[in-house]
Amino acid sequence: MRVFVTGATGFVGSAVVQELLAAGHQVLGLVRSDASAERLTSTGAEAHRGDLNDLDSLRSGVAAADAVIHTAFIHDFSNFQANCETDRRAIEAMGAALAGSGKTLIITSGTGLLAPGRLSTEDDMPASGPGAFPRVASEEAAAAVAANGVKVAVVRLPPTVHGDGDHGFIPMLINLAREKGVAAYIGEGANRWAAVHRLDAAKLYRLLLEKNAVQTHYHAVAEEGIPFRQITEVIGRKLNIPVASKTGEDAVEHFGWFTHFASMDSQTSSEKSRKALDWQPTHQGLIADLESGSYF
Repeated sequence: MRVFVTGATGFVGSAVVQELLAAGHQVLGLVRSDASAERLTSTGAEAHRGDLNDLDSLRSGVAAADAVIHTAFIHDFSNFQANCETDRRAIEAMGAALAGSGKTLIITSGTGLLAPGRLSTEDDMPASGPGAFPRVASEEAAAAVAANGVKVAVVRLPPTVHGDGDHGFIPMLINLAREKGVAAYIGEGANRWAAVHRLDAAKLYRLLLEKNAVQTHYHAVAEEGIPFRQITEVIGRKLNIPVASKTGEDAVEHFGWFTHFASMDSQTSSEKSRKALDWQPTHQGLIADLESGSYF
């Protein structure tokens, strides 16, 4: 199968490309620069120039493939809402190009959108509409595309997708702890983050593509919920700095814009996804990954 992959040189997308190629698929990957194109073609994939704001490049990539896996996202949190709307437009454009083709569109969302404080499942839906968390735009776009008859599946990633090359929330926490001289958690630090290794997540994308499963939402979750305090304690020990609880204004002063994510309680089940796809995560968990030292 020839698969158009957005974010093909990103942290998750590059693992997806690797997984697809190893399984015998052809990959056409969206890239923004010559350096990215060179890096991608060295893996055996084909490069397709463009970006999420260039809707024509997305449409032509879709037209040249048998299926689409959308992992790209602009991770600039200073312009987060606008970037979420960019993702909405990108999904809508690719969906329109797929109308009537019977081809599959797999898009990426997050488990952090689901209601906190309990174990979420694939059947749970995020709050939508005015006032909702901006990242829901991707799922709203997927639903609109599906309503037009396009075959769409949503892969929800947990707050931390970890592994070599991670530049997401865990490195942000480590850098923040270095800067502040203290590894902090909020309150008792009992809020939990679900987690998955990037290579396990990539396998789920590939299985979803191959198995033609009928479920709409899938959770790429290996660990249902790791206490945030436990994550912080490893960071503090590895950096040899104090570990402390922050509350109220002290928490906001410490974490800044990251306060929302530091307090996130994202306990998530992947039981239905595992059964539907016969997906079994095999790589080490988040704490073991942190303890191995590659993050430090």
